[in-house]
Amino acid sequence: MRKKIVAGNWKMNLAVNEGEKLVKSILDRLPKLKENRQVVIAPPFTHLIQTYYQTESIAYLNLGAQNCYSEASGAYTGEVSAAMLSSVGVNYVILGHSERREYFNETNAMLTKKVNRALENNLEVIFCCGEPLEIRTNDTQNEYVSKQIQEGIFQLTAEQFKSISIAYEPIWAIGTGRTATTEQAQLMHAHIRSVIADKYGVDTANKVSILYGGSCKPNNAAELFACADVDGGLIGGAALKADEFLAIINAMMHS
Repeated sequence: MRKKIVAGNWKMNLAVNEGEKLVKSILDRLPKLKENRQVVIAPPFTHLIQTYYQTESIAYLNLGAQNCYSEASGAYTGEVSAAMLSSVGVNYVILGHSERREYFNETNAMLTKKVNRALENNLEVIFCCGEPLEIRTNDTQNEYVSKQIQEGIFQLTAEQFKSISIAYEPIWAIGTGRTATTEQAQLMHAHIRSVIADKYGVDTANKVSILYGGSCKPNNAAELFACADVDGGLIGGAALKADEFLAIINAMMHS
């Protein structure tokens, strides 16, 4: 059985003391996680060490980072390497988020290097893909997402691919309050799995966790997670509110 994962991406939010309170509120009511039902918390870099100390003793609660740099080390002022993340207890890293692609011009070629660095340092990767509104309107989303995946992570071996999860982000549904219908989400997730199967085989594809990352909320999480190829969610705004994040986690636990 493949893993179901709920990953909370805090983005650029919360002071360190606020983050500490949020994590405590989550931990106070966190259900007992297990190997095939896991949670990732991905705060800003400044919170990582504190969050590690708060969560290190809890099985299947993973510390994530929101990005890493494409080089191992060097004169890259302001950047953070995969090795640095690993050294403070991070075990997941989100790469290729639509905001990184849009605001920081991250290309598939750059993301290939980042993924390689992350895997070299034993990090699990949540690789993001997804289409903007104009691509969806033109009904070319399958080709667009296929290209992101093929150019971003198909350099990996089947063995390396075991450390990859995919997060599908319909960009038109992020922060807009719009959500893909369960049918739209399932169709794209199934397409992504088929693209992976064509490259690596059905067995590998069936083991890859594919998360939905477009305005997943407590009121739609259970319906989304019930889809055959939706294996959890990459959560933005709702991850900043303990009640909402816990409700989504509980929906995942019962999916």
